[in-house]
Amino acid sequence: MNFTLHIWRQKGSGDPGRMVAYPVSDIGEDTSFLEMLDILNDRLIEKGEDPVAFDSDCREGICGMCSLVVDGVPHGPDPGATVCQLHMRRFKDGDHITIEPWRAAAFPVVRDLVVDRGAFDRVMAVGGFVSVKTGSAPDANALPVPAADAETAFDAAACIGCGACVAACRNASAMLFVGAKVTHLAKLPQGQPERDLRVLAMVDQMDAEGFGNCTNQYECEAVCPKLIPRDVIAHLNRDYRNALLRS
Repeated sequence: MNFTLHIWRQKGSGDPGRMVAYPVSDIGEDTSFLEMLDILNDRLIEKGEDPVAFDSDCREGICGMCSLVVDGVPHGPDPGATVCQLHMRRFKDGDHITIEPWRAAAFPVVRDLVVDRGAFDRVMAVGGFVSVKTGSAPDANALPVPAADAETAFDAAACIGCGACVAACRNASAMLFVGAKVTHLAKLPQGQPERDLRVLAMVDQMDAEGFGNCTNQYECEAVCPKLIPRDVIAHLNRDYRNALLRS
């Protein structure tokens, strides 16, 4: 299979970027999208050109490092999947494919397709944890959790913090991400002591990082590779309101 890749090239956050077209040929239909970029980079290096910088780690849909916008869609056309799970059979021979980094002020471009997602780390650092004494694991039934709460917490905990929700949102909102982290801990007994302080601190940090507000378009839910439901945004809003009233 042959493709023409239109890739965003940018040397650094302070440099102007541009789209550059690269033809790639003889790509197998079972080749993954990231493997195709590896092949392109090998050929660029052979010609003495700079390879395209992009992030990846597990390549199993677990870590969320493969943060690319493919043909205008974060993580590409396959629902419930990351870029590393996308294969070239999803495209047609001769297709022109546009590849860009996340587009959000809170995620500045480091180089080419690599962005700095440290804003998510800072949001997590102010409250995305529980402060408990460590020790031996308690018995499984020592802290009973209602089945519905356990399911909700488990679904929210599936968030891998990739940032696709931010890249898809017209306001670059991080509400789905923060909502998932807040909901996960708020539904478990271990998360109750710091519940109010957690949601207030995480929302304040989210705003300080420059993320926008949610306007209920739900592009975030549509592109989330772990199918985090928009319900977590409503849960975040309720917890934030209640925490304000109690503060």
